[in-house]
Amino acid sequence: MNLRNLFLNNVAQTSANPVSIQVKKASGIYITSLDGKRYIDLISGISVSNLGHRNKAIINAIRKQSSKYLHTMVYGEHIQFPQVRLAQLLSSLLPENLNSVYFTNSGTEAVEGAIKLAKRYTGKSKIVALRNAYHGSTQGALSLMDNEYYTQSFRPLLPQVTFINPNNTDEINKIDNQTACIFVEIIQSEAGYIPLQAHFLKQIKEQCTKTGSLLIIDEIQTGIYRTGKMFSFEHENIIPDILLLAKALGGGMPLGCFISDKKIMSSLSENPVLGHITTFGGHPVSCCAAIASFDEIINKITSNEIEKKEIIFRKYLNHPEIVKITGKGLMLGIHLKSEKKVMETVEKCKQNGLLIDWFLLNTNALRIAPPLIISEGEIKKVCKIISQSLD
Repeated sequence: MNLRNLFLNNVAQTSANPVSIQVKKASGIYITSLDGKRYIDLISGISVSNLGHRNKAIINAIRKQSSKYLHTMVYGEHIQFPQVRLAQLLSSLLPENLNSVYFTNSGTEAVEGAIKLAKRYTGKSKIVALRNAYHGSTQGALSLMDNEYYTQSFRPLLPQVTFINPNNTDEINKIDNQTACIFVEIIQSEAGYIPLQAHFLKQIKEQCTKTGSLLIIDEIQTGIYRTGKMFSFEHENIIPDILLLAKALGGGMPLGCFISDKKIMSSLSENPVLGHITTFGGHPVSCCAAIASFDEIINKITSNEIEKKEIIFRKYLNHPEIVKITGKGLMLGIHLKSEKKVMETVEKCKQNGLLIDWFLLNTNALRIAPPLIISEGEIKKVCKIISQSLD
């Protein structure tokens, strides 16, 4: 039996049509299959590999830490330098109120922890979420999705979740005195990279202040310079009460976190003790990879560089089949006329050595989320392949 059949038979499948590339190695913006074909990676593992594949500094950090120790004890019990250093680094990059970091293994776990934290701290149980949002697929995170196709088979979900339409200021009063929190993506990722309007975000923040509700900003896809700033909320000049990070945070290793003020976060440590717990959250190897990734990004990536690359994508993605381009920085949605055209283009790009993807909640758009290190020449090459595939 060949490797593909073993994969289909023994590895649990998430869809009927996986990409099925048999990966041999990956480096920079390229993935090479077992048959020797090289693909340009325009997906980055869904906004994970911001520095590309196998960044040398990250690899060296992983090797160095793995020679010292791996897992020693469940999260929060032993003092491990990589966790302390990374938490300190994150706090130094964030506003003053975001000074306490709870490490998880993934983004959806960060969402689950944030739900519990908001309920525990406020003593309230109502949650507000936006329509067309995506925060993960565990039971609590799935409760924040309004799409019946993805939720109907797993009900009952969390009670007391209210949905409002993006950019509809008339619905902001649904954040009331019984609301523990509202979850927001600055750019709605799985809706096709659709940014929220600045005045809408500002009014949400004002309503949260008025009602004593916590503003939770999900930067799981948008964080770590993906939009041209370290965190996308910096574009809008609003500050969350709880910030969620994952994906690119670990530099290719599994890592997530939720971040808040110590006075808020400390509510999880009593009544009950161990109000939230994880075994592998903040794994020391993942934390070392994250520290190395931040050092590389801070020293080598600039806001102007990301903005310039966005402009090049928008300039050269000029084709009659393209309806519009949404998003910011190096997370762009290329909206086409039909789902059929999207799926045809994904397959043709693959044949032409380019890995591109669609969106969970918008099947009429192509996902552009390359490693941030992609060069201007490589962008032009990518745009040419997409245009040829669209023909």
